[in-house]
Amino acid sequence: MSFLSPNRLGLACALAFAAVAPVQAQSLAELFDVARGYDATYLAARALADSAQYRVAQARAGLRPSVGLTADYKRTEQNALQDVDARGPSATLAGKQPLFNRSTSVSIEQAERSADVSVADLQTAEQELIVRVAQTYFDVLAAQDTLGSARAGKSAIAEQLASAKRNFEVGTATITDTREAQARFDLSTAQEIAAENDLRIKRLALDQLVGRTGVEPRPLATPVALPPPVPDSVEAWVSQTDTAPSIRKAQLGYDIAKLETEKAQAGHLPTVDLDAAYGRGRTNQTSVTPSATGPSTVNYNGSTTQSSIGITLRVPLFAGFAVQNRVKETLALEEQSRNNLDAARRTVAQATRTAFFGVQSGQAQVKALEAAESSSQLALEATQLGYKVGVRVNLDVLNAQTQLYSTQRDLAKARYDVIVNSLRLRQAAGQLQPADISAANQLLAP
Repeated sequence: MSFLSPNRLGLACALAFAAVAPVQAQSLAELFDVARGYDATYLAARALADSAQYRVAQARAGLRPSVGLTADYKRTEQNALQDVDARGPSATLAGKQPLFNRSTSVSIEQAERSADVSVADLQTAEQELIVRVAQTYFDVLAAQDTLGSARAGKSAIAEQLASAKRNFEVGTATITDTREAQARFDLSTAQEIAAENDLRIKRLALDQLVGRTGVEPRPLATPVALPPPVPDSVEAWVSQTDTAPSIRKAQLGYDIAKLETEKAQAGHLPTVDLDAAYGRGRTNQTSVTPSATGPSTVNYNGSTTQSSIGITLRVPLFAGFAVQNRVKETLALEEQSRNNLDAARRTVAQATRTAFFGVQSGQAQVKALEAAESSSQLALEATQLGYKVGVRVNLDVLNAQTQLYSTQRDLAKARYDVIVNSLRLRQAAGQLQPADISAANQLLAP
């Protein structure tokens, strides 16, 4: 009879994991830095945030001086008390400086808040990228663990199958043991093939995210120590959500809506501009003036100049109730934005609570699975000993092996889920920063 001792089990696991062990493994923080320069979704959000500053500059131009140059060539004929025929080129330099225009001032404030919205969108995109990189990174590790468990289980079942065949040949076991072991071996082969394909797909997803090929993530450091969420109160996390990007974006949307109402009300206000112009030209003019003694002809050929400066006041009087109805429309839209803000706060609070309890549950599950792993290891050793002395059958050993490897696989997956869910908790509360990637990176093997 032959079965896997605890030492041989560890060796089998080591050999199985060695087949997929990382070569020149890359850290989570390193891959996140690479993804920031490659991921199209994040780069698009960053480009949009960069463009916002130019929209603010365009809005501010509405209160700055404007200067224009006009040049023309005209011919003028006039027939009245005197006949005038004038022709020649001219150029005029005109400038305008707004002195008071409340609508333009409000538009500048709206543009500044819109720029802040772009910053919030960029922060959201960055947080989503952090979670995507971490999720994809640990998906590869989980797939590696699944494949390692499948190969270790297959190796153990292969030895159990060989033992069952030898025992059958010498007449100490029935054909049933051999067939049971063969069935488990065939099943483990199918599971290994599925695990290999899943790992291949997970690797492709990570390669695509960071724009590299053959990326090898680092495994978790041993012993694994998962830090609890800090603070350890769900309401303390909810109290931090006011800085969440989605809430800040909704708040800015509400502010913009209120400014839009103010801009609509500015339709009743006057505007004041300072206007100045200077023109210069050259003319060839002939004037013929009839008189009792005969027509009098005057010729002028030379340059002309003209300048002006003044203040223009424009007062709106009536616009067909357009301003009043625009104010009513913006007030309704302002109410919509206020409700959107309330909805954003409630959604973020709910997501934060859900994520917090998910992390708590995940950590409890990790502890339970660690205890289950220890128990499964002891159960396997006892079953193998019972099989050796003849009080247990081959199926009992196979079941104990399957239970151990399944528990180890589930434990590894639970640990990865706790790490990713911890990042999701900080994301839900709006506290996720690139530094949190470095904190998660400390859990990896050097």
